[in-house]
Amino acid sequence: MLCSRTVASSSEARRLLAVPNVSEGRDRGTIERIARAFGPGLLDVHSDPDHNRSVFTLAGSAGELHEAVLAGAAETIALIDLERHQGAHPRVGALDVAPIVHTTPADRGAAGAEALVLADRLGDELELPVFLYGALSPSGRTRAELRRGGPAGLAKRIEAGELSPDFGPSRLHPTAGAVLVSARPPLVAFNVELAPPATLDDARRIAALIRESGPEGLPGLRALGLWLSARGCAQVSMNVEDHERLPLAEVVAAIAAHATPARAELVGLAPAAAFAGFPDELPVTGRRYLEDALRDG
Repeated sequence: MLCSRTVASSSEARRLLAVPNVSEGRDRGTIERIARAFGPGLLDVHSDPDHNRSVFTLAGSAGELHEAVLAGAAETIALIDLERHQGAHPRVGALDVAPIVHTTPADRGAAGAEALVLADRLGDELELPVFLYGALSPSGRTRAELRRGGPAGLAKRIEAGELSPDFGPSRLHPTAGAVLVSARPPLVAFNVELAPPATLDDARRIAALIRESGPEGLPGLRALGLWLSARGCAQVSMNVEDHERLPLAEVVAAIAAHATPARAELVGLAPAAAFAGFPDELPVTGRRYLEDALRDG
């Protein structure tokens, strides 16, 4: 599961981000080969063995960024067999999602165009069925809706005529499944581990309470309750879709009303503003700001 910045020139205004999520978080050799394939625009890699998932963040110019994503996607398909995949995170593909991110409102159109070019080429050249979600989907369907039932469930819905890919073949790739593509503003992928004796049921109950559709309804929050076998703990795994409306400090407070947070984790990069007022006593692994990555990259 990025930031607004001052635009200094017309070329900078066209700088976009891509955040492809790959269904491999354990095999270092595979992750490194995919990272190299994404090319010199790579800013960050976050891998999680429990989720068995890696999140790559890359920057590039409009009209060029999709080429880097396509190269990484080709390597992903060559290396990952979804039939052998096991992990806590829901997924429908080896390259599970590949959103293009605009960091300023002025770049929204450029991000949408880049995402559509990427979707077309993923379908045509790599023979992946591509499903649009979010702003690019006429119905505004979500990742969760498309992932319901996993690859097998998605295949059944395609066969029954309930769903049809927006690009590419009308069947799942035999080893790589499908890919979900959109254009969106930044979001923050953020996980909170619960202190013992919290259980998987506790994590699921809290996620159901605090997600946007739940009784406590935090705005723009997507949440799942998971059990991390390797760590032996329950986790609330979340996407915060608008950190200005919902700072991470408020998310932590909502969880703390029901269980004790033990540790937090940032997946990928986040704008510094997302951590405004964040409690000093809660450790956060992977805390890295997008502003720093863009400056250093």
